[in-house]
Amino acid sequence: MLTTHLSPTLKPPPPLLHPHPHLPLLRRHRGPVSAAAVAPSDLLASVESVASAASVLAAIVLVHESGHFLAATSRGIHVSQFSVGFGPALARFRLGPVEYALRAIPLGGYVGFPDDDPESGFAPDDPDLLRNRPAPDRLLVVSAGVAANLVFAFLIVYAQALTVGVPVQAQLPGVLVPEVLPGSAAARAGLLPGDVILSVPSLAPDPSVPVLVDLIKASPNKNVSVTVSRTGPGAGDRRSIDLTVVPDTSVDGTGRIGVQLSPNFRVTRVHPNNLAEATVLALREFTALSGTVLDGLRQTFLNFSQTAEKVSGPVAIIAVGAEVARSSAEGLFQFAAVINLNLAAINLLPLPALDGGTLALILLEAARGGRKIPREIEQRIMSSGILVVLMVGMFLIVRDTLNLDFIKDIL
Repeated sequence: MLTTHLSPTLKPPPPLLHPHPHLPLLRRHRGPVSAAAVAPSDLLASVESVASAASVLAAIVLVHESGHFLAATSRGIHVSQFSVGFGPALARFRLGPVEYALRAIPLGGYVGFPDDDPESGFAPDDPDLLRNRPAPDRLLVVSAGVAANLVFAFLIVYAQALTVGVPVQAQLPGVLVPEVLPGSAAARAGLLPGDVILSVPSLAPDPSVPVLVDLIKASPNKNVSVTVSRTGPGAGDRRSIDLTVVPDTSVDGTGRIGVQLSPNFRVTRVHPNNLAEATVLALREFTALSGTVLDGLRQTFLNFSQTAEKVSGPVAIIAVGAEVARSSAEGLFQFAAVINLNLAAINLLPLPALDGGTLALILLEAARGGRKIPREIEQRIMSSGILVVLMVGMFLIVRDTLNLDFIKDIL
């Protein structure tokens, strides 16, 4: 779990009054290959890929915090700290009134404001303290981190279009079967990974994944006839096979056959001929990725008990990014864009310790005719949110670390 936040400067241990975490939603990953089982060249490649993924993650946090920082300084608002990470400082320096630091705990970063620091030298009623600025200025500062990530995500996709091209999916007939569980109803019927279900007599031609899933769920212990396309021995050789699957009965009484189903498509890379085409391709890809991220978040919150295992912290995200870097350098573009979009979307949620929570409090103040919410109440709300965020963050780091393969080998 990554965390970035806006924080007034206080003496340690400072309550973080305007934090905002983000939980990029990636499938948990088993981690890199055990170092003991790989050659030195492979180990070096693994280290390089982990460094690449970690660098991408650090850049995203830096961009987010820079959005807050630049929005504040452009409006003449006092800023006291700019930090990447939390906890003890590994390196720090001061430039003018701002202290810049790299800290030990990689849960994100923060921009600090001297609003409540009695030693800052600023009067409590200084008009350039963040808390004393009009609501529009505070809304700008709080939302600037999200805006920076959205812009950065688009620039990443745009750079992808100009360099390696944008992946474009061409829809093909049928439903792909990427995985078949051993001993399942599908395996007993003869379905194999890589088969494409072309038709089901009881359905319209060219069935979709949702329609096929609904049919299977509604047919426990009933014969379901399917026609599949299977790769033959020759290159490009495919043949049609008729199979009969009898779904098993799940604990909830619905049918299941033990397969993974996905739309059948072919991915090609499109390279633009000019900047105008690159802009169109980048906008299209940016929109598609944004929709995918928002849909993933929606599914997570609607089915949290089933999807909680897929919520990952920085360890798992770096592991996923390392695998992407090892398999395809081009994949780092989409990895970086998706993490940026996750960060932006999560931070807009109106929850304590998120950017959206701070924005909600400012809007509530505006709805109250400008009457500020008591500082003590605001601090309690945000501090309780930070406590939850840090606890969840540490849990995710420990869990994802223990799930790495080389850690399992050691244990």
